[in-house]
Amino acid sequence: MANGSVLVVDDEPNIALSLEYLMKGQGFEVRVARDGEAALEALRERLPDVMLLDVMLPKRDGYDVCQTVRATPEWKGLRIIMLTARGRAIEQEKGLALGADDYITKPFSTREVIERVRQYMPVAGA
Repeated sequence: MANGSVLVVDDEPNIALSLEYLMKGQGFEVRVARDGEAALEALRERLPDVMLLDVMLPKRDGYDVCQTVRATPEWKGLRIIMLTARGRAIEQEKGLALGADDYITKPFSTREVIERVRQYMPVAGA
C-alpha cells in the first residue's frame, strides 16, 4: 500500500524525472504530466493526494491549471504545491490567490520538497 499519490506536472524532463524518482523513493505512487492539458487529463483519470505543479507549462500554464482545479467541485480536496523558477512575491501571491496550498521556488532542495509533500498528504485512516 502506497503512502499516498503524487502527480508531478513539469515540462522539463530532468526535473520531472528527478521529482518522480524522489517521490517514488518516499513510497508515494507517482504519475507525471508534461503540460497543463495532460495534467487535467490525469486528474480526470484518477485524483492524486498532492499535485506538484510547475507554473511555466506548455498549452495551459500552472496558474490556469490551478484555477481549473479549484473551480471543479470534485477536485476541491486536491492539495496543490506550485513549483516555479520565478521566486518573486507577486508570482507567489498570484499562485496562492488562485488556490495553491503552497509554493516552492526552483532550484529547490529535495528535502524541502519531501517535507512539503508529506505535510499535505492525508493522514492514513483519517
